[in-house]
Amino acid sequence: MTTTASAARRAKRLLRWYPRSWRTRYGDEFAELLTAEFSEHPRSWRRTANIAWSGIYARLTTGGLTGHALEPSDQVRASLASLGGALAVFLVFGTAMWAQLTIGWQWAEPNTLGTSAAMITMSAVLLLFAVLAVLAVAPLAWTLLAPIGRRPGNGLGRPTILFCCGVAVLIVGARHFGNGWPGTGGHHWIHQGLVPGGVAAFVWAMTLSISSYWAHPAALLSFPAAEVAWMVLSPLAIVGVAVGATKVVRRLDMSPRVLRYEGRLGAVAASAMGAYLVASCCWIVDGGSGPRNLFHAGAIDIVGLVLMTAAAVIAGRTAHGARRAGLGFRLP
Repeated sequence: MTTTASAARRAKRLLRWYPRSWRTRYGDEFAELLTAEFSEHPRSWRRTANIAWSGIYARLTTGGLTGHALEPSDQVRASLASLGGALAVFLVFGTAMWAQLTIGWQWAEPNTLGTSAAMITMSAVLLLFAVLAVLAVAPLAWTLLAPIGRRPGNGLGRPTILFCCGVAVLIVGARHFGNGWPGTGGHHWIHQGLVPGGVAAFVWAMTLSISSYWAHPAALLSFPAAEVAWMVLSPLAIVGVAVGATKVVRRLDMSPRVLRYEGRLGAVAASAMGAYLVASCCWIVDGGSGPRNLFHAGAIDIVGLVLMTAAAVIAGRTAHGARRAGLGFRLP
């Protein structure tokens, strides 16, 4: 009995490599097969590696990241959810870069074309992202209202609450800590007004956790305790927003027309990510440090650029998958 119970626990642990939807459909049968196999071959690294790889592939498939065909509606939802996750990673590091540039922008005019072009392009693309967010959220919010009221057990309540709580924490926290923005009091010059100071301060506070100070604990501990606490809390709030939004998209019963519409917006967002990435590279490669080292690109920016590139590649692939699957719908 003990051996059988131990084998069942091992099978259950290995099943965690697979996504929940797969486990719900095939988990019991697969666990029985594994439990029986454990009696003949208790240990096998090849079996473990094969299960791990198959589980990862199944997760990538449910995320719309493989060539495995899904139903058009499932494919669009999976691709949009993966695109949203990639976009969240991209924007966290991208806006942190932009917030860094806005501080120097408030104090002095850049002395290189690379920095000026990067700042203008990044600001324009961020504005485009804001417009796309409004356009994407509006039909989702409209679709979300009816299911919550009629079917409390549809699984949308918790992710919606998680999303709203994360947004509330970010707004309140960024509004409070934005008062300490280092760009306040900068010297006026002709194009300084490109970026409103209030917006720059808000974004800076929201991405305060993206900092190289984590590698220097002694310097980090010299910060006010409340600020360090915010640097720990804000990434958790961002994760909550991203996870909540992703789960809502995966579970929300959207019409084919809305799915196609969201797929088009996703394609535009992926293209905008490419433009933002090029602008970021222009600053890091050609921008230089600028007056008084205000526009210096550090190691944290290089790491951010690498992560942004990976996120942009994933977003491009998933946006293409959503767009292609959306074309398969027959609309009235």
